[in-house]
Amino acid sequence: MAGGSLAYGLLAIGLGIIFSILGGMAGGIVVGGKALGNELAAFMGGFYGPLAGATGVVLGLIIALLLF
Repeated sequence: MAGGSLAYGLLAIGLGIIFSILGGMAGGIVVGGKALGNELAAFMGGFYGPLAGATGVVLGLIIALLLF
Protein backbone atom coordinates (compact mmCIF):
# COMPACT_ATOMS: atom_id res chain seq x y z
CA MET A 1 0.00 0.00 0.00
CA ALA A 2 2.86 2.40 0.75
CA GLY A 3 4.22 2.11 -2.80
CA GLY A 4 0.91 3.23 -4.24
CA SER A 5 0.79 6.22 -1.92
CA LEU A 6 4.30 7.21 -2.94
CA ALA A 7 3.42 6.92 -6.62
CA TYR A 8 0.30 9.06 -6.17
CA GLY A 9 2.28 11.61 -4.17
CA LEU A 10 4.96 11.89 -6.82
CA LEU A 11 2.29 12.13 -9.52
CA ALA A 12 0.58 14.94 -7.59
CA ILE A 13 3.85 16.83 -7.18
CA GLY A 14 4.72 16.40 -10.87
CA LEU A 15 1.30 17.51 -12.08
CA GLY A 16 1.27 20.38 -9.62
CA ILE A 17 4.59 21.67 -10.94
CA ILE A 18 3.54 21.30 -14.59
CA PHE A 19 0.21 23.04 -14.11
CA SER A 20 1.71 25.79 -11.95
CA ILE A 21 4.17 26.55 -14.76
CA LEU A 22 1.35 26.66 -17.31
CA GLY A 23 -0.83 28.76 -15.01
CA GLY A 24 2.04 31.14 -14.33
CA MET A 25 2.64 31.55 -18.05
CA ALA A 26 -1.02 32.29 -18.73
CA GLY A 27 -1.22 34.68 -15.78
CA GLY A 28 1.95 36.44 -16.88
CA ILE A 29 0.54 37.02 -20.35
CA VAL A 30 -2.74 38.34 -18.97
CA VAL A 31 -1.15 40.64 -16.39
CA GLY A 32 2.02 41.85 -18.09
CA GLY A 33 1.71 40.88 -21.73
CA LYS A 34 0.95 44.37 -22.94
CA ALA A 35 3.68 46.10 -20.93
CA LEU A 36 6.48 43.55 -21.30
CA GLY A 37 5.51 41.64 -24.41
CA ASN A 38 3.86 38.25 -24.39
CA GLU A 39 7.04 36.18 -24.62
CA LEU A 40 8.83 37.85 -21.72
CA ALA A 41 5.68 37.89 -19.59
CA ALA A 42 5.11 34.17 -20.25
CA PHE A 43 8.73 33.37 -19.45
CA MET A 44 8.63 35.27 -16.18
CA GLY A 45 5.26 33.78 -15.24
CA GLY A 46 6.51 30.28 -16.00
CA PHE A 47 9.57 30.92 -13.85
CA TYR A 48 7.76 32.40 -10.85
CA GLY A 49 4.52 30.39 -11.06
CA PRO A 50 5.91 27.23 -9.43
CA LEU A 51 7.07 29.19 -6.38
CA ALA A 52 3.52 29.22 -5.08
CA GLY A 53 2.04 26.26 -6.94
CA ALA A 54 4.61 23.61 -6.10
CA THR A 55 4.87 24.80 -2.52
CA GLY A 56 1.11 24.48 -2.12
CA VAL A 57 1.10 20.96 -3.53
CA VAL A 58 3.94 19.81 -1.28
CA LEU A 59 2.36 21.35 1.82
CA GLY A 60 -0.99 19.80 0.90
CA LEU A 61 0.61 16.36 0.56
CA ILE A 62 2.38 16.73 3.91
CA ILE A 63 -0.88 17.70 5.60
CA ALA A 64 -2.69 14.81 3.91
CA LEU A 65 -0.03 12.37 5.12
CA LEU A 66 -0.30 13.69 8.66
CA LEU A 67 -4.11 13.50 8.71
CA PHE A 68 -4.51 10.12 7.05
